[in-house]
Amino acid sequence: MRPFNSLPFRAKTRPFAAATGPLALSLGLCALAVALLSGATSPHSASAALYPHDGRRPMNEADYLRFSGAGVLICQTDMGTIERGAAAWLIGARDLVVLNAHNFVDKQLRPTRPVSDCYFQIGEESGAFEPESLKLGADVATKALHITDDWALLRLAQPLSERITPQPPPDAADVATGPAPLAVTMVSPAGHSNSTLATSAEACEIRQIDPPSEGGVRRARHNCNDGYGGSGSGLFTQDGKLIALHSASLDMNQRRPFDMEAHYGSALLFEGALLEAIRKELAARP
Repeated sequence: MRPFNSLPFRAKTRPFAAATGPLALSLGLCALAVALLSGATSPHSASAALYPHDGRRPMNEADYLRFSGAGVLICQTDMGTIERGAAAWLIGARDLVVLNAHNFVDKQLRPTRPVSDCYFQIGEESGAFEPESLKLGADVATKALHITDDWALLRLAQPLSERITPQPPPDAADVATGPAPLAVTMVSPAGHSNSTLATSAEACEIRQIDPPSEGGVRRARHNCNDGYGGSGSGLFTQDGKLIALHSASLDMNQRRPFDMEAHYGSALLFEGALLEAIRKELAARP
């Protein structure tokens, strides 16, 4: 599989340093202009989406009960402000978080921000990370980040309280490889920059599962709407099972129809090296 820098994909961690001051105002005006030109009609969208149909809605109380591990990565920007950056998931234990690797490294696996600049928030609780616990899915010897190894694990310095219920350990073993449509819900606890919603959930579809790539992990091509900040969104089956972690999508706000080869979203399935790493972390707990 080709690395990010040879794909026409854009990872969706929010651009932290560009989110305040005059530049933020400029970006906001541009987003408004895109919305007007695109003819967006959704009451929840500022500049719309990837595809002509935008079915995103705010997460509600039932969603938080069903998708109990839904949390947010929050980081300090270069300008000293604190901002929501991407989705993150409390998995299997009250101190284990899974999210995208590109929150901390670039396409060539060079560090972009220290873990200590960020923390995890879920519900009304938050927790600091153990910086030394960062485990990246990408092999540093490859010098490139791919869709299927764009994952990271982090431990919290202290487990969260028993009021918080982590997401059950995921497993995509039942998902078949090939071009078979699979109904899913994309859950985005950090929202998207191209929507006015602080959080969102959307009924959409995985259209194809590619053969295994890095670490024995498969890529899912999907038609779920997305925007910057949507990195790490979870893809759930209709029975509420977490099967994939969203990684990147093609050009933002294009409102073009889904195309299997030229315009689609990419997620990595919870399997292979990623699932093994999660199970190893959980097995190490008392």
